[in-house]
Amino acid sequence: MRRIRTPALTADPTPRPTANENHLLISAYTTHPQSPLLMVTRRISESGCNMVDAHLTTVGRDVSVTALAVGSWDAIAKLEAQMVKLEREEGLKLVWYRTGPKAMQSNLLPYIVEVVAADKSGILFNLADFFDRQGITIENMHSSRYRAMQTGAEMFTAQLTIGVPADTHIAALRDDFLEFCDALNLDAIMDPMKF
Repeated sequence: MRRIRTPALTADPTPRPTANENHLLISAYTTHPQSPLLMVTRRISESGCNMVDAHLTTVGRDVSVTALAVGSWDAIAKLEAQMVKLEREEGLKLVWYRTGPKAMQSNLLPYIVEVVAADKSGILFNLADFFDRQGITIENMHSSRYRAMQTGAEMFTAQLTIGVPADTHIAALRDDFLEFCDALNLDAIMDPMKF
């Protein structure tokens, strides 16, 4: 009888996360002029964590901070306890949960899109829908309304950073985008991001 050799078990090719690769995403909100930035960043530092990404914005009368903290498992656990205390004692509105780092996508080319138009309902939805149908991700976005100085007309503006798959025919995409913008009467540009 012939014996079948089974291959030796090899180590799992997936690298184990290091002790410092625990991530906590925190969103904090309060009313202007108060800002949650100082309170949140202090707790991150006091917990022994490091802040790897943060965004602050004022929308309407509210100020929001979104921060990604990284640290050892026990430092993140300490930070979670600090968030409970911060919410209770300072009256901030807080949302937090454990997450992971963003996966690297080297096949995406960063492009900047800027749009200006007379304000009307649905512009942002139409932009998001256009890029979604093309398989393009919106990585970052800021939009707002303002009143034109000369005419007083209500205007819409948006700045988007998009991730265009490297195999996309850029000239065809740009043509489709400009045709889309013409149909909606949007003034827009799409250029590669310059670092």
